Amino acid sequence: MVWTLLTLRPGGFPWITVCGRELTGWYVLDLDATIVTCTSRKEGAAGTFKGNFGHMPLGAWVANTRECVAMLLRPGNAPPNDVADHKSVLAAALRQLPLPPWSKLLIRIDGAAFSHDVLDHLQTLTTSRRRVRWVTGWAINAPDEQAIALLPEEVWTAALRQDGEVHEIKGSDGEWLSYQVAELTGVRDLTGWPKGMQLIVRRVKPSRRDVKKLTAFEKRTGWRYQIIATNIPAHQGLSGVPGSGQVWFVDALYRDHAEVEDRVKAIKRIGLGLLPSKSWQLNAAWILAATIAADLDVWMRLLLLHDEPELGAAEPETIRMKLYHLPARLTSHARTRTLHLDRIWPWAKAFTTAWQRATRLPALS
Repeated sequence: MVWTLLTLRPGGFPWITVCGRELTGWYVLDLDATIVTCTSRKEGAAGTFKGNFGHMPLGAWVANTRECVAMLLRPGNAPPNDVADHKSVLAAALRQLPLPPWSKLLIRIDGAAFSHDVLDHLQTLTTSRRRVRWVTGWAINAPDEQAIALLPEEVWTAALRQDGEVHEIKGSDGEWLSYQVAELTGVRDLTGWPKGMQLIVRRVKPSRRDVKKLTAFEKRTGWRYQIIATNIPAHQGLSGVPGSGQVWFVDALYRDHAEVEDRVKAIKRIGLGLLPSKSWQLNAAWILAATIAADLDVWMRLLLLHDEPELGAAEPETIRMKLYHLPARLTSHARTRTLHLDRIWPWAKAFTTAWQRATRLPALS
């Protein structure tokens, strides 16, 4: 129902844009795990791989709308790349997505979840009525470094940001460091891996804080490397999206996955960050309630505040103070109720506009 209303609003459905190219028709699903710390002994709480104590839920978000469509409560010591958990969350997410027939779905997962079995499962999600493309991080090992060493210098090209500009960052010493990308598929033996899989490597001059993390190969070459894997065809790319098969585009598309961290922060502030009970069952119900609350907040912003960039992108605490907890008085007279707003409240007009839009939304059965 909400997605139908989104197509009817000014601007239509929110397709994501990468490097100035709109992914029209592509629904983007981001998976990510997060740590919810706790100080008391709760069912399922355990030491995490980062050295703290708590739980590690795994969730799935629709990048187009910022909705959380699945969230799985997991023990704190759950492996980041647990195949069964990823299958469970993906299945739950696909059941929630109101995808039209012949839909096109792009799935993005970070490198912490990398495993052979996860990639094999992603490859099986394409059906006769659904085309699935995916892009994930890749754990670099010795064969990967040997393949990187075979790449000639001329194959490296500049990496781009999501806005299409050259990707540069300022190092800890104040020097600007440029990212470069290259195709690795042809020099890396991919026997046994999903058919049609592509590997793309990116490199950057390491900053001071990266020096201790470098491998012997990276110290010798003077570069820090990362690899991503994808089944996006090198020549066809994403159908209808020019240049989407190029290495710089796939690299930028994968790094755009980092925006899911903002969704994680938001849902934590809405309720996920504080599990209230020692009971696993009650905490699982709490997570479901937090997910529903986060989606209601997202829908309100998309449908009622689509031309209010300040409020539409505000942090949960900010929009709670400016819009949800506004000073007002509700009066009743002759079976009618009237909401009286404080005229000096700076966001009274935004609330009134949102309320009027809400009352004009078409009723869908």
